[in-house]
Amino acid sequence: MESNILEIDSIIKRYDNKLILSDIYLKLKTGDIIGLLGRNGSGKSTFLKIIFGIEPSESKFVKVNDKVLLKNKDIISQISYLDQQSFLPKNLSVKKVISLRISKEKSEEFCNDNLLKQIYSSKIRQLSGGELRYLEVKLLLYNESKFILLDEPFSGLSPLNIEIISNLIIKNSFQKGVVLTDHNYREIIKICDEIYLLKNGKNYQIKSTNELLEHGYIK
Repeated sequence: MESNILEIDSIIKRYDNKLILSDIYLKLKTGDIIGLLGRNGSGKSTFLKIIFGIEPSESKFVKVNDKVLLKNKDIISQISYLDQQSFLPKNLSVKKVISLRISKEKSEEFCNDNLLKQIYSSKIRQLSGGELRYLEVKLLLYNESKFILLDEPFSGLSPLNIEIISNLIIKNSFQKGVVLTDHNYREIIKICDEIYLLKNGKNYQIKSTNELLEHGYIK
């Protein structure tokens, strides 16, 4: 399978004249899982929202396969985004959501899943936090976009649900490029191919846990 390449370059963002992101660059290809760490307020969520086009910035270049994506509709066709808040209508059933978002060609494969079979007839509002997050992540992994941005997919979940969703991401990442942020740095280290730390507006590539200690991210 031919790799697709996403490059994010020259992202600059200020809040109230405070520089949050300073000329940030990131590159990944389909099959990569990149983790983005940082303390609260470091700009992780803002960074993802800027890439996806729902947060303004002073400067931004988003390229897929060397083509600059200038319009939001072009970005949305290539990149999917998982917000910390659920994006699924609570009044719909899981069955209905799947029929609306998954093509007929992929539907049988998508639903061949013991966890989904258990919740298939449930309403979205009836799902637990772990079930809802699992469904949302899987929907994005099976859509047509080449890349997905996951903002704190493990937040508030039990260790078992974190493991289930991590395995889901790993299993399906061969066809997507994945960027995820989370405060669960141990899980990020476990499943990601590359790790970056956002600190003082810059992103630093992290090669070992010792570097997180040196940057003061962990004690």
